[in-house]
Amino acid sequence: MTEQTTSMQDEQPGADDGDIAADYIEGLLDIADLDGDIEIEQTDARTTIVVGEAGDDLGGLSKPDVVSALQELARLAVQQQTGEFSRLVLDVAGSRDARAEELQATVDRAAASIAGGAASVPLEPMSSYERKLVHDLIRERGLNSESEGEAKDRHIVVLPA
Repeated sequence: MTEQTTSMQDEQPGADDGDIAADYIEGLLDIADLDGDIEIEQTDARTTIVVGEAGDDLGGLSKPDVVSALQELARLAVQQQTGEFSRLVLDVAGSRDARAEELQATVDRAAASIAGGAASVPLEPMSSYERKLVHDLIRERGLNSESEGEAKDRHIVVLPA
C-alpha cells in the first residue's frame, strides 16, 4: 500500500526522523483506510514527508489545518522516540505548493495595501515554516517585515521599505 523512498538518508543527521514519521503517518493512513505513497526527502536542514501527489484524494487530509495538525503529531512521534526536536515538514497531496500559492497571494495583497499608503499590514497567524516563506516573499518585493505575537498568535506585520 505505502511506498517509501529515501534520498541520502544514511548520510544525513536526523535520517531516522523520516522513517519514524513515515511509519506514524502510514499507521494513520491505515486507520483511515486511505491509500497514499509516502516519500522521505532528506536535506541538511530538514526532513520532508510527502504523502501522495497533487490531486490525490486523501479524504480531506490535505487541508492546511489538517496538514499542520498531522505534522505536529508526526513531530511528537519522532520526539518521543528520539528525544530530539525534529524539523519535519509534511506535504499531503501537494498541500505545501497550494499553501505557498495562497501565501504569495497574501503577500501580493499586503504589498498593494502598502503601495496604497498603509503604514503596516498585519497578516494572519501562521506556523514558523510559513512565516519563513512569507518573510522571504516580502523581502523579494522590497518590503520589510517583522514577527509579532506569541505562540498561536505569532504573525507577520508587513512594513514599507
